Amino acid sequence: MPDVAGQPVVTPQQVRRALARVRRGAALDVAEATALLAARGEELDELCAAAARVRDAGLAAAGRPGVVTYSPKVFIPVTRLCRDRCHYCTFVETPAQAERAGRAPYLSPDEVVEIARRGAELGCLEALFTLGDRPEDRWPEARAWLDEQGYDSTLAYVRALAVRVLEETGLLPHLNPGVLTWEELGRLKPVAPSMGIMLETTSRRLHETKGLAHFGSPDKDPAVRLRTLEDAGRHAVPFTSGLLVGIGETLAERAETIFALRATARRYGAVQEVIVQNFRAKPETAMRHVDDLALEEYRAAIAVTRLVVGPRMRVQAPPNLVDLDECRLLLRAGVDDFGGVSPLTPDHVNPERPWPSLDRLRELAASVGFDLRPRLTVHPEYVTGSLKRGEAWIDPRLHPHVTALAGADGLARAGVRPTGLPWQEPDPALEGAGRTDLHATIDTTGRTADRRDDFDSVYGDWDELRASFAAPAAAPRSRASVDGVAALKAAERDPAGLSEEQALVLMEAEGALLDEVVALADHLRRETVGDEVTHVVNRNINFTNVCYVGCRFCAFAQRRTDADAYSLSLDQVADRAEEAWVLGATEVCMQGGIDPQLPGTAYFDLAAAVKARVPGMHVHAFSPMEIVNGASRTGLSIEEFLVRAREAGLDTIPGTAAEILDDEVRWVLTKGKLPTSAWIEVVTTAHRVGVRSSSTMMYGHVDRPHHWVAHLKLLAGLQERNQEQGIAGFTEFVPLPFVHTSAPLYLAGVARPGPTMRDNLAVHAMARILLHGRIDHIQTSWVKLGVEGAQAMLGAGADDLGGTLMEETISRMAGSGHGSAKTVEELAEITSGIGRPLRQRTTLYADPAAVTVATGLPLATVKAG
Repeated sequence: MPDVAGQPVVTPQQVRRALARVRRGAALDVAEATALLAARGEELDELCAAAARVRDAGLAAAGRPGVVTYSPKVFIPVTRLCRDRCHYCTFVETPAQAERAGRAPYLSPDEVVEIARRGAELGCLEALFTLGDRPEDRWPEARAWLDEQGYDSTLAYVRALAVRVLEETGLLPHLNPGVLTWEELGRLKPVAPSMGIMLETTSRRLHETKGLAHFGSPDKDPAVRLRTLEDAGRHAVPFTSGLLVGIGETLAERAETIFALRATARRYGAVQEVIVQNFRAKPETAMRHVDDLALEEYRAAIAVTRLVVGPRMRVQAPPNLVDLDECRLLLRAGVDDFGGVSPLTPDHVNPERPWPSLDRLRELAASVGFDLRPRLTVHPEYVTGSLKRGEAWIDPRLHPHVTALAGADGLARAGVRPTGLPWQEPDPALEGAGRTDLHATIDTTGRTADRRDDFDSVYGDWDELRASFAAPAAAPRSRASVDGVAALKAAERDPAGLSEEQALVLMEAEGALLDEVVALADHLRRETVGDEVTHVVNRNINFTNVCYVGCRFCAFAQRRTDADAYSLSLDQVADRAEEAWVLGATEVCMQGGIDPQLPGTAYFDLAAAVKARVPGMHVHAFSPMEIVNGASRTGLSIEEFLVRAREAGLDTIPGTAAEILDDEVRWVLTKGKLPTSAWIEVVTTAHRVGVRSSSTMMYGHVDRPHHWVAHLKLLAGLQERNQEQGIAGFTEFVPLPFVHTSAPLYLAGVARPGPTMRDNLAVHAMARILLHGRIDHIQTSWVKLGVEGAQAMLGAGADDLGGTLMEETISRMAGSGHGSAKTVEELAEITSGIGRPLRQRTTLYADPAAVTVATGLPLATVKAG
């Protein structure tokens, strides 16, 4: 069958061979899927029958055999302005066109609520917010309207509208605002159970070639749209996506789009449905003369999509873009959902195609053996998963709204009518949520089981991850393009000025060259800070281990329903701080899981509780991930949140959640954590408002030596800019060796078993060299390396042993066997073993008032006189 001019032709033989593989139940590759997209006649019928069997198996496994679904909705066109210029679109208009039609640039809040209210009266459950991408970036009229209404962006306005719809009508918002950043998804998740963006196609040709469908539309860049889908997965947002078929893509490009959707769905689990939408030409568009997608070609696209994405995925086809009788053929091709159907509002994107009557659609489904039932905007699997198991697919602030409409099976409850409900923070989770006695619920051996019972789902698809990013047993070395001796001489002349190539050859050094690198680092350490080894007397307080981010290296995180889950009350946190003060601690380090039921203001309350009980205690708390979470949940900017936290009692922040500052690596490690850019924004903003931070790097998992070099150079650059601006910035750098024992990433066979001793020496030494003149203090972790390992690192550039900790849950639960607390005397034994003196410091590396190791007196006693 011919494809686009100049593209390969699919032969009948290729179709038959691919169909034979379908008969055997074999997995398809892109070439075979491409061939099947060309199936016609009897071969197409056989293909559709196979796809229907896969769909039926999936429905049976989900506990609803023979049930296909739709979402009763209202369609709310918040704004028709857009910065893109898609060649087939009639939804978008210019400000001049809107003015001629008597429309403001945006619907007003009252107009939006009125549409939703009328829909609720008619039994609708979903409010579909559709709008153009970032119109204020193109149209001054959009910016002026938003400014007049008091909103800094279209997305901020959409967020406010969603809250009003929830509170005043009870409809569940489904947001389609286009391309979103990781941070924007975090701000919108609390107001919408689901969101969506059509991938449409992965064809760069259609985006980059003048005259083709997506030329001149920045938000239709396939890479940008895929990034939005991936970020939605990392945020655990149930997301709708799909492909638009017939806009000029080749069959191969069509197949590649389907596989890209499958890969994202498997990696993160957040794609709740794949829409297969057929192109319909519209007058007054650049593509008005392009033929509509033929029905046989559409059926083939649906069937291949079903076979590729598998039985668990919901596959949707809009029922108004074909004739009603043709919907039978869509069902026979593997469709199990008809998407949103409205009794009130038209399909504003395809206004020439009215919605079918629900009664007729129900009769049509019954004629081919299906029961058509209404669902919520979020599909049943995510509803039951969140509401029954306390998982984070749905934000806790939306639980009451979803619960009010959902039946036990996660579909819409029969006869339900939505009513407005308050949208607000949940009750503080620090007071009595889950287990609260740390020492009673976590024993010294770590986890109660090697793996969580949801191990095969909570972290994404392990097979997909192994196929795309499996680490070798040891970090591979590059082929050095720079002579090692020459690189060492360059390091001696200008340690921090090494090029990446020079730094990499030294990072990969072995044998005699490694010995020279270590010796140089030790010399620089002595030159910079002397021979004293410092430590802080502190206590770690992990105030909750309930977390739903899904970091694949973490054995600490628990679901709220797990036996080992706990959340400390504010009084318990203050008690631990007071106990530590009495024992001589000058610092508490507080970090916890990302619990969706934890109010954003809880971080302020935690800092304030410690300061109220122990005013002199230094509060070193909240990773950049926690800060982003708190800012998102409070609606504050990062800067506003940090200022509020500082006013509540926060003194410094730990530079954790850095892992490796390379997004390709950190997405493998973390799945749901913040991107590199967000980590940088948090720490640089903290420094700017006077909150200093440490800096960290976790290494020895799926990373490579060039990642370590890039990470260190990035930190050096950030600190150099701080110095230029007169900002203190980072207090220290802490290399954190990966503890593999109980880490899911290792248990799944993806990560290697931590760094070697060579790696540890190289990382600590190169940290001293590359950060020379920027960050003076290099800390080594006795928790992760043990006594002998810490001693070795103190001879390789490190000058600090960190804290006494008193309790340290995270490393212990990951499988560290080096204990969770040390006395000052035990730390002194580490340093005396290498002939170095030990000195107590504060968090900011000053001498604690009137406290020395020699007196051994608790700080509280000394201060009391």
